[in-house]
Amino acid sequence: MAEFDDGVHTLSAHRPTALHLRRAALVVTAGKDAGQRFEFEGRARVGARELADLVLRDAKVSGLHCEITVADGLRVRDLDSKNGTFVGGVRVIEALLAVGDLISVGDTRLRVEPVAGTTAVDLHADDDFYGLVGQSARMRALTARLARLAETDTTVLVQGETGTGKERVAEALHLAGPRAAQPQVTVDCSALPATLIESELFGYERGAFTGAVASAAGAFERAHGGTLFLDEIGELPLELQPKLLRALESRRVRRLGGQKPIAVDVRIVAATNRDLALEVSAGRFREDLYYRLAVVTLAIPPLRERLDDLPLLVAALCRELGFDPAPFLVEESLEALRRHSWPGNVRELRNALERAAVLFESVTPQLRPAPPDAPPPAAIDLSIPLRVGKRHLVDHYERAYVTAMIDHCGGNLSEAARRSGVERISLYRILQRLGLRDR
Repeated sequence: MAEFDDGVHTLSAHRPTALHLRRAALVVTAGKDAGQRFEFEGRARVGARELADLVLRDAKVSGLHCEITVADGLRVRDLDSKNGTFVGGVRVIEALLAVGDLISVGDTRLRVEPVAGTTAVDLHADDDFYGLVGQSARMRALTARLARLAETDTTVLVQGETGTGKERVAEALHLAGPRAAQPQVTVDCSALPATLIESELFGYERGAFTGAVASAAGAFERAHGGTLFLDEIGELPLELQPKLLRALESRRVRRLGGQKPIAVDVRIVAATNRDLALEVSAGRFREDLYYRLAVVTLAIPPLRERLDDLPLLVAALCRELGFDPAPFLVEESLEALRRHSWPGNVRELRNALERAAVLFESVTPQLRPAPPDAPPPAAIDLSIPLRVGKRHLVDHYERAYVTAMIDHCGGNLSEAARRSGVERISLYRILQRLGLRDR
């Protein structure tokens, strides 16, 4: 049987013009949907709702139950399902798979198979696309899609970890398109209290509420002819989501206290560090609004997955900060940067460079201190048995260690487990035992 490799194949080892992505197929071998087959590249999600790529008619399967990826080896990850995901009879949070392994979800059995042929993904020819820099295949694939999307008015949802540059993506889409001469207006849905978001989006008339001494245009009106960027859309309160949906569908807004609808012509770009499909499955985000926003979805790779871009990023960020990049581009400095996992992504890199330039220090990431709750080694309680004291000491150390490691990895449990030298399921069990599961 054919084996999976890293899932990515380039046309050239030096300057590829395209990626060739390996394809795979999910095959249902047992259950109500036996015989179903779904081919994919990159990632496929399994669940009972239409949000899933492979939809199962299994009452024991959650809306979004699990996902299978082939980008860095064959993996399965449970998506906080109610009844769990099993491989070889063992419940897993995340697991590496061998070709032919059976995955059990509810009463359904699945198998992943390699598929002959590849899917070609074009790469952008340049390393800079309106301020988005990168020579890695991941970034050039992203900027190639951005170049095509910029000429359209298609609504785009940008997803990525904090600090990856979602606002830069929105800005590049705006500047590269026909609306570049018109305004780009940003609304940060996480920075405003719920009581102010509505007036910020739609505006208000004089006397609409206490303090409204004059009428004011909202973001939709201010962005007329241009682009409206809805940052951290996943933080938008549920009660405001129907109003936003109505505005997106009708392209009309009504100010608070106003009677007359106002027509607006805007291109919508939304961004979030949450997985909105999972938010919908959990009931925290409206499904109809999700589909209205996710006409095209772009995923920004975290910095740890595109370390080839470090020289270009360092040079570009230093120029933005007004510093000479030469001292930071020596191999010793770059190697130190490559060894860091960058939980804060490009924003963290920018801060590290600025700190080093201002303080005349070597450019090294600033590590978070360990939590102060571990007891000093001399704290010995002779009133308890030795085994109990040892258990308390181990628990305190584990709590301090895993808390610091997870913080250091930006909440990424897979990365924390890898750096700790344990399986992800072992880390998960430690968190459960210590009452840290909700971190």
